[in-house]
Amino acid sequence: MLETLNQLDQELLLFLNGIHSPFFDSFMFLISGKLVWAAFYLSIIVQIYRTYGWKNCLYLLVVIALVITCCDQMASGILKPTFQRFRPSRSPELADLVHTVNGYRGGKYGFASSHAANVFGLATFCSLLFRNRKLSLFLFSWAALVSYSRIYLGVHYPGDIIVGTAIGLFFGYIIYKILPRLKFIKLDNPIAEKDWKWNMITWGSLSIILMAIIAIFK
Repeated sequence: MLETLNQLDQELLLFLNGIHSPFFDSFMFLISGKLVWAAFYLSIIVQIYRTYGWKNCLYLLVVIALVITCCDQMASGILKPTFQRFRPSRSPELADLVHTVNGYRGGKYGFASSHAANVFGLATFCSLLFRNRKLSLFLFSWAALVSYSRIYLGVHYPGDIIVGTAIGLFFGYIIYKILPRLKFIKLDNPIAEKDWKWNMITWGSLSIILMAIIAIFK
C-alpha cells in the first residue's frame, strides 16, 4: 500500500513538475519566497489592528506566531527527522528527472512541507478570525499557490503538501478555538468595519502582480 502511494506521489510530482516555462520558473521562485510577502503580512497586522484594536492586535500576533511555530515544528522539527524522506530534488532516484530553478534544491528531507503547513495555518486562523467569505477565498487561494510553488520547484512531493496542509488546517483551527478561553483577548466587539479598500486582498493581489511583472522582464 505504502509503495503504491509512494509511486503515485512520484508520478504526480513528475507530471506537475514537468509543466514549466521560463516565466513560471521566475514567478514560482518568487512566490515561494518570504520577504516578497512583507507588504501582505503587514496588511494582516493592520487589518487586525483596525478590526480589534491595538491591545487585541498585540495578543493576536503572539497567537499567530504560536500557530506558525506549532505548524513549523510539527513539519520540520518532528516529521522530517522522523520519516527522513528525501525531497524529490535530493532523491537518488528522481534528482536527475526533476526540474529545479536557479539551482535551488532545499534541505535534505521534505516530509512534510513546512511551507504548506505555515501558510495554511495562517490562512485558517485568519479566515476564522475575520469571517469574511472573499477574504477566506483569497487566503486559501494564496496558501494553495505558495504550496504549489514547492512542487513546481521540485522540492516537495504532492503528498508532502497534502500532509503539510492538514497540519496547517489542524493547528489554525484548534488554536483559534482556544481563544475564547483566553479572557484577555476580546473578539466579540470589533471596533471597525472588516472590509476596507486597502486590505489584505488588495496588498496580496498587488504582491502577486508585482512578482508576475518581475518574472516577465527577468
